[in-house]
Amino acid sequence: MAENTATKGNWETRVAEKRKQLELQIPQDWRLNAAFLSTLPSNGHLIEANIPRHSGLLSEEELDLTEHYTAAQLLQKLAWGEVTSLAVTTAFCKRAAIAQQLTSCLTEHFFDRALERAQYLDDYLKREKRVIGPLHGLPISLKDSFCIKGIQSTVGYVSFLENPPAETNSALVDLLLDLGAVLYVKTNIPQTMMTGDSENNIYGRTLNPHNTNLTAGGSSGGEGVLVAFRGSILGVGTDIAGSIRIPSLCCGVYGFKPTADRIPFGGQVSGAIEGVPGIKPAAGPLAQSLDDIELFMSTVLKAEPWRYDVTTIGSPWVSALRLPSLLTIGVLGEDPDFPMHPPVRRAMESAIAALAKKGHRIVRLGHEPSRGVAYASRLAFQYFTYGPHVDHIAASGEPLVASVAKLANPLFTGPFPVDQELGIFEKIDGLHNARKAYAEEWRRTWVQHDIDVLLTPGAQNTATSYDTYGWPPYTVIWNLLDYPACIVPYSKASKALDPDPMPVHDGVQPSYEPDSVDGAPCALQIVTPRHQDEKCLLFAGLIDKDIR
Repeated sequence: MAENTATKGNWETRVAEKRKQLELQIPQDWRLNAAFLSTLPSNGHLIEANIPRHSGLLSEEELDLTEHYTAAQLLQKLAWGEVTSLAVTTAFCKRAAIAQQLTSCLTEHFFDRALERAQYLDDYLKREKRVIGPLHGLPISLKDSFCIKGIQSTVGYVSFLENPPAETNSALVDLLLDLGAVLYVKTNIPQTMMTGDSENNIYGRTLNPHNTNLTAGGSSGGEGVLVAFRGSILGVGTDIAGSIRIPSLCCGVYGFKPTADRIPFGGQVSGAIEGVPGIKPAAGPLAQSLDDIELFMSTVLKAEPWRYDVTTIGSPWVSALRLPSLLTIGVLGEDPDFPMHPPVRRAMESAIAALAKKGHRIVRLGHEPSRGVAYASRLAFQYFTYGPHVDHIAASGEPLVASVAKLANPLFTGPFPVDQELGIFEKIDGLHNARKAYAEEWRRTWVQHDIDVLLTPGAQNTATSYDTYGWPPYTVIWNLLDYPACIVPYSKASKALDPDPMPVHDGVQPSYEPDSVDGAPCALQIVTPRHQDEKCLLFAGLIDKDIR
């Protein structure tokens, strides 16, 4: 990736130019005026305040299209010609523009290009009397790391502003376009894409629309916000330590991290050195419903993604699975090094009680250090830090953002699993063997208790104050094991029900502050073994139904 040190010391000018360019891409009649902005709620609860309706920028039809349908329902209306792609795309572009002005959730937005694509699809349907593909006319948002021809991918590095627009599409972008989708925005991420706060020096901090005083999560934070705000009906993020699931739980939406290499990942920009043995990232969807999560997975995998990306597994999506009426649900034991905050524990216990009442067999897995969250976190951290890294920040002279500067890590829970003094090849071998032994511990647990699915917290906390999210132990464990994992929104933090604060002083995990997180979404995490993605979503759907 080309870098130009000529911008060093002048990074603020380059950023100002980029921000001005993007601001001008929002049409004047889609902008919120100063008088309206002065009426925004002081508590930062934007979703509760129903901003899109009160802004007056969306028609009744546009409000209806963005608020009252799933992606599957919109696709049906599009295919039958009941609504045009131009109308649907315009509605979501306008709502995304509003979300951007309030939350800084976007990096690139190319509304004119999207509307031109939508018109093309409408003309095709009218002329040919058939859709281009199963996603015909549906707007889909993408994390900034995906490349779209003619659009920049800076992934939050000021030095990458010197790079030209992408000359080719990421593999998934080509696939989605072939399926008939409309691409209209790319969404914000943190500097380095390795923290739970989506802030960088180019696009600023992404704000949580449930409460703008709390983090939106990261690294797919812009996706979490845009989907929560319903500026996107279906978004795509990536996840190497929780980067889909953290924004999902922080923003109160559904998110799914598949097994790595099931969804095409090739052709993205990350700034990392590829090819070093380690934990693989996975691409996956965020949405307002599990049906739409399943829609994305099944549609992409039925399109033979191996034809687009050499790294993608050639296994198709299996829809005809028999669902047992009653499950054996393993409940992950709480790790004493990462204790759950009161609202999260209350949500977990409420779900467990509801599931037991429905007749599901509950197996509470006691805490075992050998398969515990803390050990997995240390092992994952060592994978992330043992190899070579390129410093893309120093090249421009930009400063570290606060969450990156904190350098949160889980080593307060114990030593590195593999001796740091070993040579590189011995260390790789040691990490491989430690990871294999850890996976074996979990295999025995599944078999011993005859477990169908695991119920775990997505984090020990809800969304937190800025720059305090810290290390993500309850998500990174499943990246280490390469297990599919799904976030299901459930319950909310309540200072009335959980009034007692819980201070934590290790600098790695947040304290529980009842007043600051009151009303924040809580979530459950549903997990199955590697390559059991279909079962994970099937079981998540049953659990989601039975806890309501």
